[in-house]
Amino acid sequence: MSQFLDEGYIKFECNWINKPLPIPVPDSLLFWRDKMHQLGLIGYYPQHKVGYGNISIRTKQGILISGTQTGNTYPITAADFTLVTTYDIDKNNVTCEGQIKASSETMTHAAIYEADNSINAVIHIHHFELWKKLLHQVPTTNKNIPYGTPEMATEIKRLVIHNSSLKIVKTIVMEGHEEGIVAFGKNLEDAGKIVLNYF
Repeated sequence: MSQFLDEGYIKFECNWINKPLPIPVPDSLLFWRDKMHQLGLIGYYPQHKVGYGNISIRTKQGILISGTQTGNTYPITAADFTLVTTYDIDKNNVTCEGQIKASSETMTHAAIYEADNSINAVIHIHHFELWKKLLHQVPTTNKNIPYGTPEMATEIKRLVIHNSSLKIVKTIVMEGHEEGIVAFGKNLEDAGKIVLNYF
C-alpha cells in the first residue's frame, strides 16, 4: 500500500497564480464530480490522509480541473477548481490560475486532450474491484510507469493515439497505479455515463 503514500501529491513543477478563477465553473462539472464522490469513486483515504480521483473539462481558455487534495470535499464548489492555462509534459510543468493548485493528475488529463481533439471531459476514479476486472480487458498502461509522471502522460497519449478500441471503450486502466481508472468522452455526460455503465 506504499503507493498511496504519495497519492495526491503534485509531482510536477506548478506555477500557481493564486487569484479568483477567471472563468465560471459549469454546473455539470460540479454535478458529475459530486456524483463520483457519492459513489466513492472520488474520495479520501483516511488511513493515508490523501485524496483520490479528479475531473476536468477542456475549455477555450485551458483545462478546468479539480484542485489538489479535494477528494474529501463534498459538496464541491467552484473555488475547488483551477484553470490550467499552459503545460509542458516533457518539462513536467504547469501554470494554473485559481484559488487552489491543480490536481496531481493534471498531466494525464492534458495528455488525453492533446491526443484527441474530440475529447472534452476526463474523469479519473479509483475502484479496486473494477480495476481488477478491467485490467488488460481495456487498454492498460505499463505496470512500471508511476502515476502523475511525464512517463505516464506519454504512455496515456500513446494509448489514445494508437489503440483504436479506445474510440469505443473510452476507458484506460493504470496498471502501475492500483485502483486508478480514467474514463473520457466528448462531454461530461458522455464520460460520466461510461463510468456509471460499469456499476
